[in-house]
Amino acid sequence: MSKENVFVNREYKSSVFKAFFSIKENCLALYNAVSGTDYPEDADLQIETLENSIFLKIYNDVSFVISGTINLYEHQSTINPNMPLRDLFYISDMYKAIAMKQKDDVYGSRAFKLPNPTFMVFYNGQDEAPEKEILRLSDAYEHKTDSPSLELLVRFFNVNYGHNNDLLDKCKPLRDYATLNYKVRENLKSGMEIREAATKAVDSCIAENIMKDFLIKEKAGVIEMHVLDFDQEKHDRTIRDVTRIHDLAQMLSRGGTEADLRRFHDATDEEILEAKKELGLADISCAK
Repeated sequence: MSKENVFVNREYKSSVFKAFFSIKENCLALYNAVSGTDYPEDADLQIETLENSIFLKIYNDVSFVISGTINLYEHQSTINPNMPLRDLFYISDMYKAIAMKQKDDVYGSRAFKLPNPTFMVFYNGQDEAPEKEILRLSDAYEHKTDSPSLELLVRFFNVNYGHNNDLLDKCKPLRDYATLNYKVRENLKSGMEIREAATKAVDSCIAENIMKDFLIKEKAGVIEMHVLDFDQEKHDRTIRDVTRIHDLAQMLSRGGTEADLRRFHDATDEEILEAKKELGLADISCAK
């Protein structure tokens, strides 16, 4: 596959989660599981989208309205501490769209009625992550305060196979999704190439009635997504490594010692060597 084709198809990366949980019954099952509700299959759940936004041209995975709430669900294969800020952009965009549909002027005397927002992240990457946590917009503020004027909370769930089993037990679609990803990774560990690993995982899931109807219909696309996602994950790891080496090099350039880097930043000998190479130092030994 050419680099050009990979670039063109890159948008498919997160669409397995997006497509699978944009199916109403799957979305409703996930909502019931994380919210502790028991809405029936015929509940009034409306899938929304930001893809045609005229404001910021931003995208999210799954957003829907039910019972006076608007819910933004995001899938991640890499940890992103900026999700509260991203969700602030998302909800601002959606509220703008809602306001435009109402007849009253936003500067008028009548208060708008807005659906209550809920933000969640479902993480299935390979880096260590907590089972659950709350991400806060205020964590990004330069000056901390106990009562920030603007706050936004994002609930984070680790949905890798074997994590948050109570949640996965309540939501078969989520367990099925976690199982598919687990099978792909186990196949990779056995030495398969990514395309073979994804193909065998999909075939296995179909045989075991895991996401069966969806995978039969979307088999080619699901396999392609895993191929592209695998490449991107390696790229992301490389970028993080390069950024860390650059940061260590900057610390050295400002007078930090190798001992400082080891003590305060857990730097390895290899990382210190790479940092010194970046600075062009003649003596690149790592004396402790």
